[in-house]
Amino acid sequence: MHAFAHGTTSSTTVAVPPSLALPVIEDVFPRQLHPYWPKLQENTRRWLLEKRLMPADKVHEYADDLRYTDLMAGYYVGAPDDVLQAIADYSAWFFVWDDRHDRDIVHGRTEDWARLRRHLHTALDSPGQHLHHPDPLVAGFADSVLRLYAFLPPTWNHRFARHFHTVIDAYDREFRNRTEGRVPGVEEYLALRRLTFAHWIWTDLLEPSAGLELPDDVRKNPAYRRPALLSQEFAAWYNDLCSLPKEIAGDEVHNLGISLITHERMTLEEAVEELRRRIEECVSEFLEAEREALRFADRLADGTVSGKELGAAVRACVGNMRNWFSTVYWFHHESGRYMVDSWDDRSTPPYVNNEAAGEK
Repeated sequence: MHAFAHGTTSSTTVAVPPSLALPVIEDVFPRQLHPYWPKLQENTRRWLLEKRLMPADKVHEYADDLRYTDLMAGYYVGAPDDVLQAIADYSAWFFVWDDRHDRDIVHGRTEDWARLRRHLHTALDSPGQHLHHPDPLVAGFADSVLRLYAFLPPTWNHRFARHFHTVIDAYDREFRNRTEGRVPGVEEYLALRRLTFAHWIWTDLLEPSAGLELPDDVRKNPAYRRPALLSQEFAAWYNDLCSLPKEIAGDEVHNLGISLITHERMTLEEAVEELRRRIEECVSEFLEAEREALRFADRLADGTVSGKELGAAVRACVGNMRNWFSTVYWFHHESGRYMVDSWDDRSTPPYVNNEAAGEK
């Protein structure tokens, strides 16, 4: 199957391993791509350089093949170009932050991580004061957050900040678990994963993409909230399925499969089967929840101008929840982030800044 239909990007055929193939995604969730994507890729690459988030040689060699902009351009379809650009830069920052977090754990840099965690909490509440922070990761975060804060009212900004504070704290819990070699139980892991994967951040960002902050009674309505959660659960669990062998080899502790093996006494084969069962069930449940969400959008469009606007915004958000399935699925088979068999050292991603991270 080609990467995108209609020649919207590379026509390279992507081979999906049978153990990871989900025919329902390939058949029922056609890929979409924002038309701004070529410019998005170019601008995010430039932003990574300007903010010194990756060395120039790493950006030149790896940035495009990591496909971070493909992921966002396939999710927030219909977003204004400046909104999509801000989201894509923020997403690229998130991946770099995730790599720093991993390297701090691998090298036992507890104090460095604690310092970074404090700075990120502070920058989230006052990004304008951290644009020139000496740590490029803090300065880049401040820049991306400040841009995201420009699109919707302060109430949305406060919600985004509240949600991301919990993400930072969840990363700290993950740091401690990995340092101690502690595998969380299944239910504990699922709750933690919703935070470290930033479920509600990516869902929040549907709103500036649709051009409207959703009222609480709409956003918290089960008809809207359920498909939003299912789209994110799929992404997190499919990531776990794809990365399970690598993470077992690397003595990781955060993966649904690892929790199943450790606490439910499953074999590797049984854990993979259970992961696939959960993922496929998640897709089926989304298709049902999607229909109810679209009926909900129709009810909101009550004939008034505001109702029509609100119904259209919900419909746009739900459409992009659907897009999350295909863009996540193909991202895992196209991004160099997951091609560990091609790395010289399976434990060290080649795109990380080893020297700056204190590695020799």
